[in-house]
Amino acid sequence: MTVTDTQNMIRDIMDQLYDDESFLPEETGEIRKRLFESGKEILTTTDKVIKSYIRVTRDDRSIERIPAFRVQHNNIAGFYKGGIRYNEVVNEQEVENLAVLMTLKNALHELPYGGGKGGVVISPDQYSRRELYMIAKKYVQRFVRDIGPTHDIPAPDMGTDAETMDWMVGEYKTINPGENYLGSFTGKSVENGGARGRRESTGKGTYRSYLWLLDTWVRQTNRNSVAEGLHRDQYDRMKRLIEKHDEGKAITLAVQGFGNVGAVAAEMAATCDRLNHRVTAVSDQYVTLYHENGLDVRALAGYQRRMRHLPQTAEALEEAGIQAEVRDRDELIYLDVDVLILAAVEDVIHGGNVERIHADIIVEGANAPVDGTADRVLHEQGKVVIPDVLANAGGVMVSYVEWKQDRVTELFSEEQVIREMYEQMEASCEKVFDSYFTDGLPGIRNSCYVQALKRLFILHYRHGKLY
Repeated sequence: MTVTDTQNMIRDIMDQLYDDESFLPEETGEIRKRLFESGKEILTTTDKVIKSYIRVTRDDRSIERIPAFRVQHNNIAGFYKGGIRYNEVVNEQEVENLAVLMTLKNALHELPYGGGKGGVVISPDQYSRRELYMIAKKYVQRFVRDIGPTHDIPAPDMGTDAETMDWMVGEYKTINPGENYLGSFTGKSVENGGARGRRESTGKGTYRSYLWLLDTWVRQTNRNSVAEGLHRDQYDRMKRLIEKHDEGKAITLAVQGFGNVGAVAAEMAATCDRLNHRVTAVSDQYVTLYHENGLDVRALAGYQRRMRHLPQTAEALEEAGIQAEVRDRDELIYLDVDVLILAAVEDVIHGGNVERIHADIIVEGANAPVDGTADRVLHEQGKVVIPDVLANAGGVMVSYVEWKQDRVTELFSEEQVIREMYEQMEASCEKVFDSYFTDGLPGIRNSCYVQALKRLFILHYRHGKLY
């Protein structure tokens, strides 16, 4: 999904809210039209796009010039917030789209943040630890005027981790002596003021959004309360999966992307005591591993943590004591499974391959893995897509807990952190799924955006920002 797709969806939903006379009923006629037109203009316009180049001396003494970005979309709800990703295909348009999605995500979950995002155009596995350290320092030096604990608060994303954030907060402290530096970045190590459970939080939240929908919402919802037509078809698909579990059969599940998000989600599914799952396939950027009777997810997660990738050959699998069949990395999303968790990169399901998708439920653990065309097709087929703005918000929820604890210099327990994240995730899920299935909205993503844009529009209205 491109930034243009996201902007068009914002415009469509603002038109939808304009036509809803129960929303902001005190404003009518030409004044109402003018307010909503200005709201559309503001929410589809990014506040600031910052591009710079990081010059780094490589270990061979050559000098490399690396493009880097920080995009700040909107801060009406609070400080800009969003990760920094290291990836060789990062570009300005991608980072801007992710910043817009962060604004919507934070508004949906009622977090006191706006939306931002950062990126550095490198493949981190092609750089030494010293080189990565220098890139982190240089990034802070380039963008220090635009980040900080009460302005824009970065966090880890694809290709970055707690160590990266530790390096960055260290450089921020050096540049700003005497200032409150701990809250300038989240996703740090626990020893450096990070929240316990932060690394696993996005994967846990991703799985929890799916589990709550299937095992709580579907079980407690009467079919007659669901809007007729496509919405009931979706409800029936999910009900059949519940019945499959109740009959003692396993719900089959595949996970694309076996990093911090995907590996945690897969392990939670494999060990879940509420629903019986069989994780039949996982993949990373190199390989898909498949076993029809289920993979040893814990062993694979341990291997991935040690080696930074999955076993890629039959010999490597045998040496690790893991039974699996090695397949092409792109095959996973086409497997005949009940549930597909996408935890890799953007646009893996698109108009060109959407007809080959078998899964009944698709969970977006990554940012924008289903493009706009595919999203419409999957919806029309009666499949259920749990969108990224809902499913993968566990990381930013825990980042908020970390930012709070850094301000009071009190370290919360992992149990407290995860419990707060689960409570917020479930409250958001209830709000979204109730409005989608009972009001008959034209998509779960649409329902998420409606909730988010209502909050953002009202905040702009109350602040006197509309004209």
